Amino acid sequence: MTGRLGGGLPAMRRARPGLALALLSLALCAPLGPTAAQSLKGIQGGNQPLEINAEDGIEWRRNEQLYIARGNAEAIRGEITIYADVMTAHYSKTADGSTDIDRIDIEGNVRIVSPSGTVYGDRGAYDVINGVLVLVGDDLRLENGDDLVTARDSLEYWERKHMAVARGAAKAIREDKRIQADVLTAYFAPGAEENLTLSQVDAYGNVRIFTATEFASGDRGVYYMDREFATLTGSVKITREDNQLNGEYAEIDMKAGVSRLLPGPPGSTSTARVRALLVPKRKPKTNKGS
Repeated sequence: MTGRLGGGLPAMRRARPGLALALLSLALCAPLGPTAAQSLKGIQGGNQPLEINAEDGIEWRRNEQLYIARGNAEAIRGEITIYADVMTAHYSKTADGSTDIDRIDIEGNVRIVSPSGTVYGDRGAYDVINGVLVLVGDDLRLENGDDLVTARDSLEYWERKHMAVARGAAKAIREDKRIQADVLTAYFAPGAEENLTLSQVDAYGNVRIFTATEFASGDRGVYYMDREFATLTGSVKITREDNQLNGEYAEIDMKAGVSRLLPGPPGSTSTARVRALLVPKRKPKTNKGS
């Protein structure tokens, strides 16, 4: 059997330059001390092989069923690599006596590199079985080329769905355009190159859209990044200079510079009226001495 403890160890990619990594045979019962660089290979994480490397060593706590990797630690699985100062990998025994890594707690200078971009945080956890990363900290962000997604409370990355969820004062920024909300869900799709690109952002709660010339707000929104096109639903307001439009549904074409405000979304039978407040720029002329 390969890919699990207790069987053969599959060939893994060569260790990165600068790390004097030694192969750790998990069949040995001797404990590992944090005195030399170490590498865990041939273990299973969910349905894929998992490799954990660390400069300051890996501690194996059998009674607690966990490994602790310290010092520029990295975990590699498929197309994702996780970096942190300290990683704590929790494992469980399977029916055939082999070992599966279930969860990895990560702390300190966390960085996650994937085809969807690079995610930064202070600490978090990686649900290896379901392929979900959750990060918290003071500077939560996801960078993908010219796109930036930030959050205040937490930032999640869903490996299999190529999706990120930003919670708390969340923002998605591209050039001079920005959408922010209580929660943003960002979807990634294949681009011209090998990496994925940000294709769509769904916004929920206190949605705000900023462009070079307009400000729009609503309860819910969808921003199609490549088309530079957005929709807003619920208590919609569009402001340009001193003019304001109010309605229940809006379509904002940022590329063409055209905004449409409607009583409701397509197919709606709403009878609500769209309202506009237009403020003239020219002041009315007055007679001298009047």
